[in-house]
Amino acid sequence: MANDTMFVDLVLRNWKQSTDRVEKFFGDQSEEDLHRESAPGRNRLIYIWGHLTAVNDALLPLLGFGPRLHPELDDMFIKNPDRAKEPISPGAEVKRCWAEINESLWTHFQALTPAQWLEKHNSVSTEDFAREPHRNRCNVVLNRLGHTAEHLGQALLVEPRK
Repeated sequence: MANDTMFVDLVLRNWKQSTDRVEKFFGDQSEEDLHRESAPGRNRLIYIWGHLTAVNDALLPLLGFGPRLHPELDDMFIKNPDRAKEPISPGAEVKRCWAEINESLWTHFQALTPAQWLEKHNSVSTEDFAREPHRNRCNVVLNRLGHTAEHLGQALLVEPRK
């Protein structure tokens, strides 16, 4: 296996592992548990999951895969802090959106060649990309992996119900 192919495989394996962890953790929570705060006065679990879902949805146009599937999530989970928009989407709806978005991303990810992973993403100009070739699709996905890990870590701090 060529180095570029191994690198893409590594990124894809990490993406899949990360999204599976998020899905398992949040998907195993009851609706009541999803409304628990990560810390007193901080984001609720449902907000964190919705935020991660909306951020992943934004990857579709950013990476050139087509329009967003659920742009309506932005108002609730990106543009406003937790509790600013009530009622918030129920866990079952966030779970459905999460699965749909990540299935689409996964299909698109697997179709890219190693060379396509190193192409510019859609929010960088051709001129800027010529100066900064690290602003590519692969780097965006690596950045989102860190973002996901940060928020999953925040969610894991919630004390389990006794």
